[in-house]
Amino acid sequence: MGKKTKKAAQFHLDVRAEPDPRFVFQFDGSPECSPQVFQIRGNTRQPVFTCKFSLRAADRNQRSRSVPLEASCSGARGWLSSFGSERERPGKERKGWSITVHDLSGSPVAVASMVTPFVASPGSDRVSRSNPGCWLILRPGDGTLKPWGRLEAWRERGSADGLGYRFELIPDSASSGIVLAESNLSCSKGGKFVIDLNGNGNGSNASTPKSTATSPGCSPRSSGDFGYGLWPYCMYRGFVMLATVEGEGGSGKKAGAPPLVEVGVQQVSCTEDAAAFVALSAALDLSRDACRLFSQKLRKELCPPPPQDMLF
Repeated sequence: MGKKTKKAAQFHLDVRAEPDPRFVFQFDGSPECSPQVFQIRGNTRQPVFTCKFSLRAADRNQRSRSVPLEASCSGARGWLSSFGSERERPGKERKGWSITVHDLSGSPVAVASMVTPFVASPGSDRVSRSNPGCWLILRPGDGTLKPWGRLEAWRERGSADGLGYRFELIPDSASSGIVLAESNLSCSKGGKFVIDLNGNGNGSNASTPKSTATSPGCSPRSSGDFGYGLWPYCMYRGFVMLATVEGEGGSGKKAGAPPLVEVGVQQVSCTEDAAAFVALSAALDLSRDACRLFSQKLRKELCPPPPQDMLF
């Protein structure tokens, strides 16, 4: 009789990588239409923010004026002029856009303001990388609105014809910003703006899987519950945020759904944290319109009223 062979014991291990927990927010319309913003939890949609888009009217001499902010946040006006360019620029330009994010009590919790106009480069119909438009993202701090981040955007040349962008944080104690994302996405098809510090490529949207995340069973609370001042001393880690940007439609219209924003739970300790990322997403979505070729028309919500004579 032959000897029986013993089979070696085998251990089977199935490892599944769960995505980082994320807060998920969705606009219920385009940012220029002053929409509500909902937090998504599975099949539940809960309103958490309201947005107010404003467009600074051009005067007879095309001079720039301060972006209107609530009286309680008037101290932010100095920041807007120091970070932006207020000089007059002849030719084709888009300027004076801003969007304010309010909590449900009506208090402003974040602002995205266009501080450098989006101007067509000489002899062309597009905003160039050498002269990008710029947004300043502000959030409450020390009784006023203070700079939190800066977003630059332009229209890439060549067959790609993409929306180029660069986002950097503005720490209080630093003389220069910290770049967290620099990449581009398709103007016609849209794409995803990603900040992921896991080493997967900051700002890269090529390898980012389609989101299936939902918010955890809690919501960001007011900074009064935690105390402001944790940022920027606690550095961002891991997954930070993802925002969808829809492609261009015909006749100045947008194609597809309004922006969806995902923010890593570990990055949010209060309502103002989440609102800053929502304002950044709105600025990115509006940058796609600001970088539209100047030979194309914009939606009426983005077009300034006719210049009016100055009143004395």
